[in-house]
Amino acid sequence: MSNQRQRTAWGPAAATGVGSMPGTDAREAARTVTGILEEPQHLPFLPELPARGPGADMLGRTTGLLTEMYVHLEPSGWRISDRPGRDTRRSRAWLREDLDALEEFTQGYGEQDRPRGVKLSAVGPWTLAAGVERRNGEAMLGDPGAVRDLAASLAEGLAEHLAEVRRRVPGATPVLQLDEPSLPAVLRGGVPTASGYRTHPAVDRAVVESTLRDLIAVHDGPVVVHVCAPGVPVGLLRRAGADGVSLDASLLTQRDDEAIGEAVEGGLTLFAGLVPGTGAAEGVDGGGLSDPAGSVGGVRSLWRRLGLSPGLLAESVVVTPACGLAGASPAYARRALAHCARAARSLADNPQ
Repeated sequence: MSNQRQRTAWGPAAATGVGSMPGTDAREAARTVTGILEEPQHLPFLPELPARGPGADMLGRTTGLLTEMYVHLEPSGWRISDRPGRDTRRSRAWLREDLDALEEFTQGYGEQDRPRGVKLSAVGPWTLAAGVERRNGEAMLGDPGAVRDLAASLAEGLAEHLAEVRRRVPGATPVLQLDEPSLPAVLRGGVPTASGYRTHPAVDRAVVESTLRDLIAVHDGPVVVHVCAPGVPVGLLRRAGADGVSLDASLLTQRDDEAIGEAVEGGLTLFAGLVPGTGAAEGVDGGGLSDPAGSVGGVRSLWRRLGLSPGLLAESVVVTPACGLAGASPAYARRALAHCARAARSLADNPQ
């Protein structure tokens, strides 16, 4: 996808969140996100509120999107069911509540001078396969046929979800984010079995790439893949069709430079997690949120190492928190998102 197509969803000096927010009030979360990210270059998002309980979490919300495939909650986690039950109904009800709130606070997006992007998150097929159990208690990841069925169900459900968002927020450009925190473990054979004594074998990279490519093709707009773990397979994700890769910038090493440089030069956008996701280190400066220019120092250094044009920096980087904000206080979450917006602006004001 061309940079021009991406610019219909976000602009230079853009900021966004990863997905999760603290609290249980969908209207307050939507108000916060759309209010702080109100400038047209930014990318507001549909918040996840895992504090509401199972079904509102990242994995539970996505299982509610599946088509003709159902899950229920066991003590060990989410497990495939024969029919929709209470857990599926709860997941879907909370998602409707979230969409109602998003629709309320995005009125008028279609009337603006340029299309506004709205980011929606769902767990990607490989993290879903690693996190959902078959009836025997083992992860679906261990059964290639089950993984194919799961990916097909997810693709159909996401297509319906994207159509619903287009209906509710006319004129907006949906941006699909696939959350794949387990992807590096899937590729290296690090996902544990139910017993915990061994791990599932590594999945062939070509199979991983093909499955992601098929799912990404469901959406005709921008797709971002989020991986908040070391060893992000940037090249694989780019080949699969991702327009952006979202990652925790603190986990990058110089071994990642070549893949990132090639991807950025090829038009991929780096959603750089540069702001702490919690206020655990919160002090007099609000957890390191007093210096927007300082927060983006790492990505400036990366740009210099790669020899990329400084003028590409604000065009090719979207500033985000390092990961979701569910574990933060509401006050810190608001400050963190606002700091992302200020830090993004500093990239444009001083690209050197």
